[in-house]
Amino acid sequence: MFWAAGLLAGSTLIANLLGLLRERLLLANFGVGAEVDAYKAAFTIPDFMFFILTTGALSVTFIPVFNERLVKGNKKSAWELSNSLLNFMAVITFFASIFIMIFAHPLVHMVASGLKGYQVDQAAAMMRIIAVNPFLFSISSVFSSMQQAVGRFVFFALAPSFYSLGIIVGILALSPHFGIEGVAYGVVIGSVIQLLVSALGLYGMGYRYFPKIFWKNHGFKEVLKLLPARSVDQGIDYFNNIVEINLASRLGAGAITAYQTAYTLHSVPITLIGVAISTAAFPKMSDRINQGRPDLFKRDLLRILRVIVWLALPTSIIAYFGRGYLVRLLAAGGNPIIASLLGLLVVSIFFRSIFHIMSRSFYAQHDTMTPLKISIFAILLNIVLAITLARPSAYGINGLAIAQSIVAMLEVLILVGILWHRYPGFITPEFRGALGRMIAAAGFMSIVTYFLIKFLPLNARDRGFASLVPKFGIIVVLSLASYTAFSSFFRLAEAEPIVSRTKKALFGQWK
Repeated sequence: MFWAAGLLAGSTLIANLLGLLRERLLLANFGVGAEVDAYKAAFTIPDFMFFILTTGALSVTFIPVFNERLVKGNKKSAWELSNSLLNFMAVITFFASIFIMIFAHPLVHMVASGLKGYQVDQAAAMMRIIAVNPFLFSISSVFSSMQQAVGRFVFFALAPSFYSLGIIVGILALSPHFGIEGVAYGVVIGSVIQLLVSALGLYGMGYRYFPKIFWKNHGFKEVLKLLPARSVDQGIDYFNNIVEINLASRLGAGAITAYQTAYTLHSVPITLIGVAISTAAFPKMSDRINQGRPDLFKRDLLRILRVIVWLALPTSIIAYFGRGYLVRLLAAGGNPIIASLLGLLVVSIFFRSIFHIMSRSFYAQHDTMTPLKISIFAILLNIVLAITLARPSAYGINGLAIAQSIVAMLEVLILVGILWHRYPGFITPEFRGALGRMIAAAGFMSIVTYFLIKFLPLNARDRGFASLVPKFGIIVVLSLASYTAFSSFFRLAEAEPIVSRTKKALFGQWK
């Protein structure tokens, strides 16, 4: 499990670095302004269709059912299930893509009502280009979910990197000829390459494609039964993003880009820690439930939760104190609005990292309704808070980040409370003690990080990677080293492998 998590985290790091490079090139070529606002708005509806129909819904509904058939040795049913779902999703997303192409203009007006006339035309043109994404992504998602179910993560992990490379090609090679629309063409190129890479991962699995939907397959019926709740969960979650973009579009040129850039930066550690570890752990948790071993399920979940908390705490602190460096990695001259937003999203970094493993613990139990109900409450609360706090007379664009952090915290606390009620004693005294020691270690590390930032401050000349990366790298390495040392002092088991290997590397006997 931890090898898979390490593989996913490493490949995700590469994908995120490419994603940050993509954002940096985008801002360097078009700036934090109207054109990039239109580009960001163009993604809303295609991404919404993909989220509500495919992503997440597949991984948490398909994998447990597919895994159950493989555990029982019923490969025929497993392949019928995967073919049925692939064809079913392809048909639905094909018509969804056609719908987006036809109604792009009114859809842009709906999701970003604050855009000006020429921005609406640009956004609609790019939305029609990107409209093919739900169809392509639905196929690649089924391929990836099949591989995750059997513990194959390599091609699933590599695919997002190729998606970013396609967009980078669009920025560098196509935008000089087609303007901002060239970037949208790069998005499609990246989607096609991602699909091809995902398909390569099926080699050796014994999978054969049949252009048929096996409606009588019991596994397919079960997935269809579980799918609506998770799809609505994903859909309302992304609907919140649409509301945020709409609100940001009314706060002046560049507001959408500023918020989306801060959101992208805050998503990187969540993906590296929360998504990578929970994705690797999910098949095993499902397996524990399928084996009828809730005791092992609870034990594994608690171990994984400890690791995520131990990693998320220092990451959030470094993101807060080093937000100026992080913003300059994307916007060379820095941007105080983006930095402010990122600082407010730090609470969300910590709790969203935990959220992914907590929500998957319910999906492993074939329970999609509980996370759905909590998500509906959380999204409605977030929308109310965003509308209230993001008014120009209140906190403006910062109100969106404040709302995100408040809701992220509440959502995790509710999930933990329900799971604790379902499994009495789930949060053991040992875990609570470890959590307290982690917070203490993080508190001492924050002092170290604060003084490192004071010792290595940003100046006007710090614009490129050559000046930013070495300074920020020193801050990160020394901060994490101090956190590991404090964790070892407080006898946290998570730190011991790192400490012992470091001692062995530095002071081990030479043979």
